[in-house]
Amino acid sequence: MIIDANMYWFPEELFTDAEALDRFISEVPRAFDINVYRTCKDGINQLIVEKPAGFPALNYVQGDYVLQTMLADMDAAGVDKAVLKVPGCNEWMSLEMCRRFNDGMAAYAESTGSRMAPLAVVPAIGGPRVDAEIHRCLDDLGFAGVQLCAHYGNHYLDDTMFAPLFETLNDAGATVYVHHVPVPVEARSLLGYNNLRRSYGRCQDQITAVGRELFSDFFMRYPRLKMVHSMLGGGFFAIQEMLLPRPSMRQEAVQRFQADDGSLAQRLRDHVYFEMSHAQPWGTAALECAVKVLGADHIVWGTSYPVRKEWLLDGPAFVRSLDITDEDKDLILAGNANALYRLDS
Repeated sequence: MIIDANMYWFPEELFTDAEALDRFISEVPRAFDINVYRTCKDGINQLIVEKPAGFPALNYVQGDYVLQTMLADMDAAGVDKAVLKVPGCNEWMSLEMCRRFNDGMAAYAESTGSRMAPLAVVPAIGGPRVDAEIHRCLDDLGFAGVQLCAHYGNHYLDDTMFAPLFETLNDAGATVYVHHVPVPVEARSLLGYNNLRRSYGRCQDQITAVGRELFSDFFMRYPRLKMVHSMLGGGFFAIQEMLLPRPSMRQEAVQRFQADDGSLAQRLRDHVYFEMSHAQPWGTAALECAVKVLGADHIVWGTSYPVRKEWLLDGPAFVRSLDITDEDKDLILAGNANALYRLDS
């Protein structure tokens, strides 16, 4: 069994239905320096998201989200199931637009039997109508969880403004997938360089998000939640030991750091999981290190398909090539996603 826990879905009709596209673009919060526009180059229609305006962050390409193509690529990669997600635009979408996306993903899932399992998208503020959409997706449509963004505006998810939403998710015992935002809240120094912005920016956003969840009272307020962070939590494994230092074995005149008595590490183990977003760009050494630090039982394979098809088509073989046990490979490629999203239930 192989599960791609990070396959993007976007409504193909937005490339051909002018009224639907206008409605989608009209919701973009330009006052918060986000811009979306349509372009056509070499016969290929794209929607380009700039965040901030003037700096491309996301590309949605016509033809990338055709069901038959997605299934054919899954077959070519030997992937049995995929978790469907929205590629970032849920950061600003209205409840009505979220419902449209949820219905579209549900239609794909229904037409493929059990091969595709969507994650619901909803506005992050919560409220009775949002609660109703969550229950519709989880209970009526059989969605596998809920997808959120790492931050909204200038606020990360530990902010109490999101309490109504998380109270509902906690009561439901939902698995919450946290997708990176293209750049972190403080991003000015990253903007001028494409790869720094588009790769490291996402990582910085996720490390900030994971750290704030751990160091705040977030998981004390919502003890039933399991959070799955994209981009391996921004490479959290690289600084985990630094962020959770053990008490010094020697007498120190000044205690400059918050030593972990084990409670923060336990909070991390109980509540936070790490989705790769793609295997190959991390490289062999980094992924093997991530397994050693985080544990294979906390790492989930995903591809960000269709961003680069090779991440799907060659991804399973790349994970299989790692110098880790076969049991660990099976957990990463399927076991963890199966358990988190209850795909066999």
